[in-house]
Amino acid sequence: MLRLENVSKTYDGKRVVDPYTTQFAPGQTHVLIGPSGCGKSTLLRLMLGLIPPTSGNITFDAVRLTPESRLAIRQRVGYVIQDGGLFPHLTAAANVQLMARYLGWDASRLAARTAELAELTHFPQSGLDRYPAQLSGGQQQRVSLMRALMLDPEVLMLDEPLGALDPMIRAELQADLKAIFARLAKTVILVTHDMGEAAFLADAIVLMREGRVVQQGSFQELLETPAESFVTDFINAQRSPLSEGAT
Repeated sequence: MLRLENVSKTYDGKRVVDPYTTQFAPGQTHVLIGPSGCGKSTLLRLMLGLIPPTSGNITFDAVRLTPESRLAIRQRVGYVIQDGGLFPHLTAAANVQLMARYLGWDASRLAARTAELAELTHFPQSGLDRYPAQLSGGQQQRVSLMRALMLDPEVLMLDEPLGALDPMIRAELQADLKAIFARLAKTVILVTHDMGEAAFLADAIVLMREGRVVQQGSFQELLETPAESFVTDFINAQRSPLSEGAT
Protein backbone atom coordinates (compact mmCIF):
# COMPACT_ATOMS: atom_id res chain seq x y z
CA MET A 1 0.00 0.00 0.00
CA LEU A 2 2.56 2.61 1.15
CA ARG A 3 5.86 2.59 -0.70
CA LEU A 4 8.96 4.80 -0.58
CA GLU A 5 11.46 4.73 -3.42
CA ASN A 6 14.83 6.47 -2.91
CA VAL A 7 13.19 9.11 -0.72
CA SER A 8 15.58 11.65 0.81
CA LYS A 9 15.47 15.11 2.38
CA THR A 10 18.10 17.85 2.41
CA TYR A 11 18.02 21.22 4.18
CA ASP A 12 20.54 23.94 3.31
CA GLY A 13 22.87 21.42 1.73
CA LYS A 14 22.74 19.04 4.70
CA ARG A 15 21.05 15.69 4.17
CA VAL A 16 18.75 14.83 7.09
CA VAL A 17 17.25 11.69 5.53
CA ASP A 18 19.40 9.50 3.30
CA PRO A 19 17.80 7.85 0.23
CA TYR A 20 15.47 5.18 1.57
CA THR A 21 13.41 2.54 -0.22
CA THR A 22 10.86 0.38 1.57
CA GLN A 23 7.28 -0.86 1.54
CA PHE A 24 5.14 -0.81 4.67
CA ALA A 25 3.19 -4.03 5.00
CA PRO A 26 -0.60 -3.53 5.26
CA GLY A 27 -2.14 -4.24 8.64
CA GLN A 28 1.14 -4.13 10.56
CA THR A 29 2.59 -1.70 13.09
CA HIS A 30 5.90 -0.17 12.03
CA VAL A 31 7.94 1.88 14.51
CA LEU A 32 10.51 4.50 13.48
CA ILE A 33 13.07 4.89 16.25
CA GLY A 34 16.46 6.42 16.90
CA PRO A 35 18.24 9.18 18.83
CA SER A 36 16.98 12.75 18.75
CA GLY A 37 17.72 14.39 15.41
CA CYS A 38 18.12 11.09 13.54
CA GLY A 39 15.43 11.99 10.98
CA LYS A 40 12.57 9.79 12.12
CA SER A 41 9.98 12.60 12.47
CA THR A 42 11.18 14.14 9.21
CA LEU A 43 10.59 10.80 7.48
CA LEU A 44 7.07 10.67 8.91
CA ARG A 45 6.33 14.22 7.72
CA LEU A 46 7.55 13.26 4.25
CA MET A 47 5.09 10.36 4.16
CA LEU A 48 2.29 12.68 5.30
CA GLY A 49 3.06 15.16 2.54
CA LEU A 50 3.73 17.93 5.06
CA ILE A 51 7.14 18.51 3.44
CA PRO A 52 8.29 17.54 -0.06
CA PRO A 53 11.13 15.06 -0.58
CA THR A 54 14.37 16.29 -2.11
CA SER A 55 14.45 13.12 -4.18
CA GLY A 56 12.40 9.97 -4.68
CA ASN A 57 8.74 9.03 -4.80
CA ILE A 58 6.11 8.16 -2.20
CA THR A 59 3.07 6.21 -3.38
CA PHE A 60 -0.21 5.08 -1.83
CA ASP A 61 -1.75 2.19 -3.78
CA ALA A 62 0.40 3.22 -6.76
CA VAL A 63 -0.86 6.84 -6.55
CA ARG A 64 2.13 9.15 -6.26
CA LEU A 65 2.08 11.69 -3.44
CA THR A 66 2.20 15.11 -5.15
CA PRO A 67 0.82 18.58 -4.36
CA GLU A 68 -2.18 17.68 -6.55
CA SER A 69 -2.92 14.30 -4.91
CA ARG A 70 -1.94 15.29 -1.37
CA LEU A 71 -5.41 16.30 -0.11
CA ALA A 72 -7.10 13.12 -1.31
CA ILE A 73 -4.33 10.96 0.15
CA ARG A 74 -4.35 12.84 3.47
CA GLN A 75 -8.01 11.90 3.92
CA ARG A 76 -6.86 8.27 3.86
CA VAL A 77 -4.30 8.87 6.62
CA GLY A 78 -4.90 9.60 10.32
CA TYR A 79 -2.27 11.66 12.15
CA VAL A 80 -1.51 12.01 15.87
CA ILE A 81 1.19 14.34 17.23
CA GLN A 82 2.93 14.43 20.60
CA ASP A 83 0.91 17.13 22.36
CA GLY A 84 -2.36 16.11 20.73
CA GLY A 85 -2.66 19.26 18.63
CA LEU A 86 -6.21 19.91 19.82
CA PHE A 87 -7.92 23.23 19.18
CA PRO A 88 -8.40 24.80 22.63
CA HIS A 89 -11.59 26.68 21.69
CA LEU A 90 -13.36 23.46 20.56
CA THR A 91 -14.84 20.75 22.76
CA ALA A 92 -13.46 17.23 22.60
CA ALA A 93 -16.37 16.18 20.36
CA ALA A 94 -15.88 19.15 18.05
CA ASN A 95 -12.17 18.36 17.75
CA VAL A 96 -12.94 14.75 16.88
CA GLN A 97 -15.59 15.69 14.32
CA LEU A 98 -13.73 18.54 12.63
CA MET A 99 -12.87 16.91 9.30
CA ALA A 100 -16.09 14.93 9.12
CA ARG A 101 -18.09 18.16 9.47
CA TYR A 102 -15.97 19.73 6.75
CA LEU A 103 -16.87 16.79 4.50
CA GLY A 104 -20.57 17.24 5.21
CA TRP A 105 -21.45 14.33 7.48
CA ASP A 106 -24.93 14.59 8.96
CA ALA A 107 -25.59 14.85 12.69
CA SER A 108 -26.64 11.23 13.23
CA ARG A 109 -23.57 9.87 11.45
CA LEU A 110 -21.31 12.20 13.45
CA ALA A 111 -22.86 11.14 16.74
CA ALA A 112 -22.71 7.43 15.96
CA ARG A 113 -19.07 7.50 14.86
CA THR A 114 -18.02 9.64 17.84
CA ALA A 115 -19.72 7.25 20.28
CA GLU A 116 -18.06 4.28 18.56
CA LEU A 117 -14.61 5.87 18.85
CA ALA A 118 -15.15 6.88 22.48
CA GLU A 119 -15.90 3.25 23.28
CA LEU A 120 -12.88 2.06 21.29
CA THR A 121 -10.44 4.44 23.01
CA HIS A 122 -11.99 4.15 26.49
CA PHE A 123 -12.82 7.85 26.52
CA PRO A 124 -15.75 8.79 28.83
CA GLN A 125 -18.86 10.04 27.05
CA SER A 126 -19.14 12.72 29.73
CA GLY A 127 -15.84 14.17 28.57
CA LEU A 128 -16.95 14.86 25.01
CA ASP A 129 -18.44 18.25 25.98
CA ARG A 130 -15.28 19.38 27.78
CA TYR A 131 -12.55 21.57 26.35
CA PRO A 132 -8.93 20.36 26.07
CA ALA A 133 -7.83 22.41 29.11
CA GLN A 134 -10.39 20.48 31.18
CA LEU A 135 -8.92 17.11 30.16
CA SER A 136 -5.90 15.21 31.46
CA GLY A 137 -2.92 14.64 29.19
CA GLY A 138 -3.96 11.04 28.62
CA GLN A 139 -7.51 12.07 27.76
CA GLN A 140 -6.23 14.67 25.31
CA GLN A 141 -4.23 12.00 23.51
CA ARG A 142 -7.31 9.77 23.34
CA VAL A 143 -9.23 12.65 21.74
CA SER A 144 -6.39 13.16 19.27
CA LEU A 145 -6.48 9.45 18.42
CA MET A 146 -10.26 9.58 17.97
CA ARG A 147 -9.87 12.54 15.61
CA ALA A 148 -7.25 10.65 13.59
CA LEU A 149 -9.57 7.64 13.30
CA MET A 150 -12.77 9.58 12.56
CA LEU A 151 -12.70 9.07 8.79
CA ASP A 152 -11.68 5.40 9.19
CA PRO A 153 -8.28 5.93 7.51
CA GLU A 154 -6.32 3.12 5.90
CA VAL A 155 -3.06 4.31 7.46
CA LEU A 156 -2.46 5.73 10.94
CA MET A 157 0.68 7.80 11.64
CA LEU A 158 1.70 8.84 15.15
CA ASP A 159 4.63 11.09 16.07
CA GLU A 160 5.77 10.52 19.68
CA PRO A 161 2.11 10.22 20.78
CA LEU A 162 2.97 9.26 24.37
CA GLY A 163 6.20 11.18 24.86
CA ALA A 164 4.78 13.91 27.11
CA LEU A 165 2.88 11.60 29.48
CA ASP A 166 3.91 10.36 32.92
CA PRO A 167 5.03 6.70 33.10
CA MET A 168 1.82 5.21 34.52
CA ILE A 169 -0.47 6.94 32.03
CA ARG A 170 1.98 6.10 29.25
CA ALA A 171 1.95 2.40 30.15
CA GLU A 172 -1.86 2.38 30.19
CA LEU A 173 -2.06 4.05 26.79
CA GLN A 174 0.57 1.72 25.34
CA ALA A 175 -1.61 -1.25 26.26
CA ASP A 176 -4.69 0.44 24.82
CA LEU A 177 -2.88 1.35 21.59
CA LYS A 178 -1.67 -2.22 21.13
CA ALA A 179 -5.23 -3.52 21.55
CA ILE A 180 -6.63 -0.86 19.19
CA PHE A 181 -4.03 -1.57 16.52
CA ALA A 182 -4.80 -5.30 16.71
CA ARG A 183 -8.56 -4.73 16.58
CA LEU A 184 -8.51 -2.32 13.62
CA ALA A 185 -5.75 -4.10 11.65
CA LYS A 186 -4.65 -0.84 10.01
CA THR A 187 -1.23 0.02 8.68
CA VAL A 188 0.39 1.94 11.55
CA ILE A 189 3.60 3.99 11.46
CA LEU A 190 4.65 5.30 14.85
CA VAL A 191 7.65 7.42 15.86
CA THR A 192 9.26 6.99 19.27
CA HIS A 193 12.66 7.30 20.92
CA ASP A 194 11.82 4.51 23.41
CA MET A 195 12.95 1.01 22.43
CA GLY A 196 10.78 -0.55 25.13
CA GLU A 197 7.73 1.05 23.54
CA ALA A 198 8.90 -0.04 20.09
CA ALA A 199 9.44 -3.64 21.20
CA PHE A 200 5.98 -3.72 22.81
CA LEU A 201 4.04 -2.23 19.89
CA ALA A 202 5.91 -3.03 16.68
CA ASP A 203 5.67 -5.81 14.15
CA ALA A 204 8.66 -4.16 12.45
CA ILE A 205 11.18 -1.61 13.72
CA VAL A 206 13.08 0.91 11.58
CA LEU A 207 16.16 2.04 13.53
CA MET A 208 17.71 5.30 12.28
CA ARG A 209 20.92 7.18 12.97
CA GLU A 210 21.96 10.53 11.49
CA GLY A 211 19.40 10.27 8.69
CA ARG A 212 20.29 6.71 7.75
CA VAL A 213 18.24 3.55 8.28
CA VAL A 214 20.67 1.31 10.15
CA GLN A 215 18.44 -1.76 10.38
CA GLN A 216 14.84 -2.75 9.71
CA GLY A 217 13.18 -5.83 11.13
CA SER A 218 11.54 -7.32 14.21
CA PHE A 219 12.85 -6.49 17.67
CA GLN A 220 14.13 -10.05 17.95
CA GLU A 221 16.10 -9.62 14.72
CA LEU A 222 17.66 -6.39 15.96
CA LEU A 223 18.50 -8.07 19.25
CA GLU A 224 19.93 -11.32 17.86
CA THR A 225 21.43 -10.26 14.50
CA PRO A 226 22.37 -6.56 14.77
CA ALA A 227 23.51 -4.97 11.51
CA GLU A 228 26.23 -3.03 13.32
CA SER A 229 27.43 -2.23 16.84
CA PHE A 230 25.18 0.85 17.08
CA VAL A 231 22.10 -1.42 17.12
CA THR A 232 23.34 -3.29 20.17
CA ASP A 233 24.52 -0.10 21.85
CA PHE A 234 21.13 1.57 21.34
CA ILE A 235 19.26 -1.43 22.75
CA ASN A 236 21.61 -1.80 25.73
CA ALA A 237 21.32 1.89 26.56
CA GLN A 238 17.60 1.31 27.13
CA ARG A 239 17.85 -2.10 28.77
CA SER A 240 15.97 -1.05 31.92
CA PRO A 241 12.98 0.46 30.06
CA LEU A 242 12.87 -2.66 27.88
CA SER A 243 12.51 -4.83 30.96
CA GLU A 244 9.63 -2.66 32.16
CA GLY A 245 7.92 -2.74 28.75
CA ALA A 246 8.05 -6.53 28.64
CA THR A 247 6.09 -6.95 31.85
